[in-house]
Formats: sequence, structure tokens, C-alpha cells
Amino acid sequence: MATLQNIQEAVQAGDTAALDTLLEQYLLKGDPDEQYAVMEWLQEIGFIEEALRVVEHLQYMFPEEAQLRVDRSKLLIDADREDEALNELMAIPKDDELYPQALVTLADLFQLQGLLEAAELRLDEAIELMPDEPLLQQAKAELLLDSGRYLESARIYQELESRKVVIEGVNLSERLAEVYSAGAAYEEALPYYERALKDEAQPDVLFGAAFAAFQAKQYELSVNRLDQLLEADPDYFSAYLLKAQCYNMMEDYKRAYDAIKEGLARDEFDKELYLFAGKLALKLGKGEEGVDMLRQAIALDPEYMEALYALISYFDAEERDDELLELASMAVESGNDWHALYPMIAKAYDRTEQFGKAFEYYEKAYPAFSDDPEFLESFALFLVEEGKRDRALEIIKQLQVLEPENPQWFDWLQSFE
Repeated sequence: MATLQNIQEAVQAGDTAALDTLLEQYLLKGDPDEQYAVMEWLQEIGFIEEALRVVEHLQYMFPEEAQLRVDRSKLLIDADREDEALNELMAIPKDDELYPQALVTLADLFQLQGLLEAAELRLDEAIELMPDEPLLQQAKAELLLDSGRYLESARIYQELESRKVVIEGVNLSERLAEVYSAGAAYEEALPYYERALKDEAQPDVLFGAAFAAFQAKQYELSVNRLDQLLEADPDYFSAYLLKAQCYNMMEDYKRAYDAIKEGLARDEFDKELYLFAGKLALKLGKGEEGVDMLRQAIALDPEYMEALYALISYFDAEERDDELLELASMAVESGNDWHALYPMIAKAYDRTEQFGKAFEYYEKAYPAFSDDPEFLESFALFLVEEGKRDRALEIIKQLQVLEPENPQWFDWLQSFE
């Protein structure tokens, strides 16, 4: 007869054919309690179809056992067989002691399907049946969080915390901090992060506390938490960018740049680090370093709009038109709509006396920049110089509508008459 050890060895070897045969033998003669434990183990390690075979065999042996219906429904949800899961759960009668558990599983199913109101109704019914069960209250708090009802979620967690409820695997202070952060109430989140950190300074909690402090403009506190995090886990890559952003907001650009370079030394494939490094280098007057950093970001993602815009803006400001046009042509040839780049491309073509191309890009840019006085002024000047008076007059009239108090546009109109 197949043994539990045989099944475990087949799983470890990844031999699904052998596992199928062994399960068939095992289910014929195995002990039901042991089989139930095997079902839970298979579910835990992700062998959902095999776990379903076991629980369905147990249901055949014990057809009235509601717990098996709940167990099978959870497995069916994992297997994306939601209609079958719903049928199992609906078959559990209201007078069964497992009915509240069925309601919770139904709520999970409806939440998974985005039917949040239906999920809440099931949870409320379960809470009415078992009002003192903390797990039900927590499930309601998580549902409210998923629904974007952050304050209601926080109130439930606060009530659980005030009662000193212990829920295995859940730090209530941490959950409160995360709920407040999800609702952008970062000031309110900070004291709960501090409480959670006193219990255990886990990396994700440290990062959450640092991010909340950053959003609350408490940059030194954020840096302090990030230093703790990086000391514990130097490969927590997102911490380097946040640390640099803190120093940037403190206008300590050198330390911001050093933080970014420290991050790049550990992760040379993060385009966001290269982008921020490029911007900081340009801010520090390190022009070629900045250009190199931005080119690295673009090399990692040729369609990285932020990096393209930053580098082309720099080339535009420095009138490095050949480099600007070379980079822009690569972007435009990708087939994407890069309208944010078009005004700078148009000016570069104008400066290099490629007037036909300049006009083409001014017109391409116009729909997106038709309410931008700075762009319209450049376009109008170009049109005047090119002798396109009728089109120039249209643009000047538009400028007069946008800025009726600016006498310059009236003077321009007068010169056309």
C-alpha cells in the first residue's frame, strides 16, 4: 500500500504521474484523519487538484460533514472554479455550526469577484451570529480597507487593539499603520508604526514607517528608519531611492546623490535609480555624469518617458541639438505618441535650420499645447519668421484669449494690421 512517505517523496521529486498513482492507492486504504492532514498539506504547497481529489474522497465517505464542504469550496476558489465553490457553500444550512465559516468563505469569494457589498452582507451576518469573534471583525476591517473605507476599517482595528485582542500572525498596530497609510493619513499612521517597531523591527514595517514619515514631511525620521532598514537588509533596494528623495527634499543634494549611487552599487538594473541619479547629477552641475545616468535609464527601458523627457530637456536647455534629435528620433520611431517631446524637437529643428521638420513638429505639438502660452509664443515667432502670417495670426489671437491682460499680444496683432 502507498504510504504518506511515498507521497511526500513523489511530491519532492516532482513526479506527478507517480503521485497520481500513489494517491489512488492511498485513498483506498488510508486513515481518514491522516488523509485530511494530507489534503491540508497538499493545499499548503500548492497541489490544488491533488488536494481536491483527497477532499472529494473524504466527502464521499462523510457526505454530511459541512467542514469538508467548506474545505472543498476553498480549494475550488484556488482552482478558479468559483461557481462550484458557490454551490458548495450555499448547500450548508443556516442551522449548521459551520454556517458562520461558510459565510466568511462566501465573503472571500465575493470579495475576490469584486462584489464588495455582497461580501459585506455575508460578513455582517456572520458577525451577528458570532459577535465576539475577533477573526470576523478583522475580516470586516480588511474588507472595508479593500473598499477604500479607511476610517471605518481603522475604527474596527482600534476597537480590537483597545480590547488587547490577540490574533495569531497579525500585529494590530502594524495593520492600523497600514490602514491609515492606505488612506493617506500618514501623520496618524506614524505612532502605530512606532508601536509595531517596538514589537519587531521587520524590514517592511521599517520601510512603511519611513514612507509615512516622508509623506508627513518628517524627512530626518524617514532617513533614520531607512538607515535601520539598510543596516538590517542592504538589498532592500527601494530604500535607497526613498532615502535620496528625503535628502533631496532637505536640499542636501550631495547626500541624496551619494544615497542613489550606493543603491546603484547594489542594483545596477533599476531604471528609477538611474533617473533620479541623472536628475541629481544635473542639479549638482555634473552634466556629463547626469547625461550618462539618464542614458543608462533609457538603455534599460527605451520607452522610459520620464528619462527621455529629462535628457531631452537638458539637451534643449544646452542647445545640444544633434544629440537631442538623435535621441528623439529613436523615441519617435518606436511608434508611441511622444507629444511631450514635440516642442523641444521643433525648437531643435528650428535652431538647426531644418524649418520644414520644425513646422511639422510644431503642428504635432499644437493639440497637446494649445493652452500653453510659452509654447504658443515660440510657435507664433517661428511662423512669423517663416512668413506663415495667417497661421501666426490664429496663434496670436489664441494667446490674446488666454492672456487678455498681456499687452504684448495686442501689439503683435497691431503689427499684423
